This record gives sequence, C-alpha cells and structure tokens, in this order.
Amino acid sequence: MAELREPTFTDVLDAARQIRPYLQPTPLRRYAALDRLVGAEMYVKHENHNPTGAFKVRGGINLVSRLSEDERRRGVIAASTGNHGQSVAYAARLFGVSAVICAPAVANPVKVESMQDLGAEVVLEGDRYDDSKRNAERLAHE
Repeated sequence: MAELREPTFTDVLDAARQIRPYLQPTPLRRYAALDRLVGAEMYVKHENHNPTGAFKVRGGINLVSRLSEDERRRGVIAASTGNHGQSVAYAARLFGVSAVICAPAVANPVKVESMQDLGAEVVLEGDRYDDSKRNAERLAHE
C-alpha cells in the first residue's frame, strides 16, 4: 500500500481533469429561504445528483482511472461502511475492474445491496469499520 501524502492544489486540479469525462457537473443552487434563515447568501452543491448519490464517487473514479493495466487485472479491495464502497464499486464497473468491498456485518443493507448491484463482491465481517479495514488489508496481502 502506497504512503499517502497531503494533496496539493495542483493535485486537486489534476483530479478534476481526470474525472471530468465521467461525471456531469453537479448543480449549485441558491435558496432564498435558506439565505433568510442564516442571514447570508447560501449556496447548496447538490452532490446527491452524482451516480452514487454522494461526492465520494469522485475519489473512486480518480483512483481507479489511474491504475496500471496490471493493477486493473488484479482488481481493487476497499473497506467501507457504505458511500466509499459504492464509489469504488461504481468506478470499478466503469473501468471493467473487479472490486471486493469489506464491510462490517452490521452495514446498512441498502448500501450493501447497492455495492453488489454495482458489481462488487461484498465481504461482511466484524462489527466495526476497523474490522473491515483489517479484513481488506488481509485480503490485499493474499
């Protein structure tokens, strides 16, 4: 597993270019009632309009789109309780990559079904996210 580093502004711009072909821009709307409620101009970025209903799909696409051919052949493994798993599953399907998502046995059944519907194998084990993370790391090293 590669070491993570703090992203730079250039990294953010690069990621935006990388995912642009795969996602429509999400709407940015202003609501007068919300402005009045908080006493300021408020804008709502509707990330719920993304294919998985969450912003995390951006990260999934950015990651999977950058995998080498060898990495794509091996597939991806992630630990998640829901939205991240959906994003990885969506991106894996988009790029023809197999995905295994490790989630706790108590994960939201709707999220689990969504990950499966997106083509991921979902492994349910343990009671907490930390159990899922350990399980994903174990599977990645097998």
